[in-house]
Amino acid sequence: MPKVTETPITRALISVSDKSGLTELGQALARHSIEILSTGGSAQTLRDAGVPVTDVADHTGFPEIMGGRVKTLHPKIHGGILSRRGNEDDEAAMAAHAIDAIDLVIINLYPFEQTAAADQDYATCVENIDIGGPAMIRAAAKNHASVTVVTDPDDYGDVIAAIEANGGSTTHEYRARLAAKAFARTATYDSAITTWLSGVLGGDLPDGFAAGGVRKQVLRYGENPHQRAALYIGGPSRPGVAMAEQIQGKELSYNNLNDADAAFELVAEFDEPSIAVIKHANPCGVATNPDLVTAYRSAVACDPVSAFGGIVASNQPLDAAAAEAITEIFTEVVIAPDADAGARAVFAAKKNLRLLLTGAKPDPRTAGLFAKPIAGGLLVQDRDIGRVTADDLKVVTQRQPSPAELADLLFAFTVCKHVKSNAIVYVRERATVGIGAGQMSRVDSARIAAWKAIAAAEAAGGGDPKTIGSAVASDAFFPFPDGLLATVDAGATSVIQPGGSVRDDDVIAAADEAGIAMVFTGMRHFRH
Repeated sequence: MPKVTETPITRALISVSDKSGLTELGQALARHSIEILSTGGSAQTLRDAGVPVTDVADHTGFPEIMGGRVKTLHPKIHGGILSRRGNEDDEAAMAAHAIDAIDLVIINLYPFEQTAAADQDYATCVENIDIGGPAMIRAAAKNHASVTVVTDPDDYGDVIAAIEANGGSTTHEYRARLAAKAFARTATYDSAITTWLSGVLGGDLPDGFAAGGVRKQVLRYGENPHQRAALYIGGPSRPGVAMAEQIQGKELSYNNLNDADAAFELVAEFDEPSIAVIKHANPCGVATNPDLVTAYRSAVACDPVSAFGGIVASNQPLDAAAAEAITEIFTEVVIAPDADAGARAVFAAKKNLRLLLTGAKPDPRTAGLFAKPIAGGLLVQDRDIGRVTADDLKVVTQRQPSPAELADLLFAFTVCKHVKSNAIVYVRERATVGIGAGQMSRVDSARIAAWKAIAAAEAAGGGDPKTIGSAVASDAFFPFPDGLLATVDAGATSVIQPGGSVRDDDVIAAADEAGIAMVFTGMRHFRH
């Protein structure tokens, strides 16, 4: 990084949409005899606090026009920001055109993200796309050799402290750090606009894909201790782990956040009260029941060994009874829309348990784009919002599923969508009773799920595994009858799968010979 002669801050430009901390900032700058240029509501807020302000229009000699759309897009503003201190040509141009240097730029942008998230009409969203703000931010960030740029009200106190500590200036390193943050802010802002406009237009995937976020939290480490990690907030607003309020417990880890997200997105699929227990982003138990305590116990019963130290998600607010049940075993994180006073008191006794409250559950039908980095690029696809109903199913066997089997089949296929491929899910009475995840062979997934059901039965005191009489879902088609027959061996009496294998006829024949019902969905749910 080059050595730069520090230039005292003599003039600041302030134009902010968010007025948080503005009065205190303006008063501090005035105490340091820093001239303030400002616009519109920012200028009025400062004047109301007794802070001397020069209107940008008076500084440029050109009025605000077009309803305020054009006010800072002027050579006296951008020349003052971009001029290179000590550069003879730049200084000659400034003298020739009466341009004064601007050493501090404090900008935050029109609230486009909030406007789009509130589903405002098209014209309102367009009008909240800031133009002058990003232009000034980028100009100041580019010229951080001499100019300090501030885009976050949370940084106001630090900026004043830095000015005081450095004799009325700031260090080059500090300006560079703020410049990096400023470029990240404009990138995130442009990403939000791109995402919104692409969504409005619909149709093909956009020619350019932009993604961005603002760092909310530095994490202790990533998936492993040798990896760095942080949580960034960005993209369309969605209730969930990133925006949840942490009520109690230790700092969240990368894996906690990843697993809590997987758990909450799963339970959000159901309208009925539901509980999911997640371990390493895979469900080890999911159940639906009008009584959350019953739902929780049914979910844990699927795989009680794996449930220990897991993540618990509820799609309903929690009460004291549910909290008592959840805290019977060690649980890392609980995430739910809300928790009443009784539940919070129960959780408070478990100091290490993290309690996250989201205020609402996400809509699983909300479309969006999902990106996965690969070497040299990104894989981008639609979010998997595919769902099937009873009307979508095609019965392909001689035996029809019973109404109870049909309900379990649909439940199993919904859970299967959230299990790593190859996925097999056994369900009985709207509760998972065996889950096989992430195997290279679908037959192995079916057998592992059945083995886990046997282990769960033994843990419960003996008896037959609950896969006997169960419905079973496969996230993709059975390429051979062997995978289907493995589920029959486990006791399944009905099967739901996408279909589409060249050997579908062989698989259907095997199902008919076994006397089970099988339905095709025409939709698969690979999850890698």
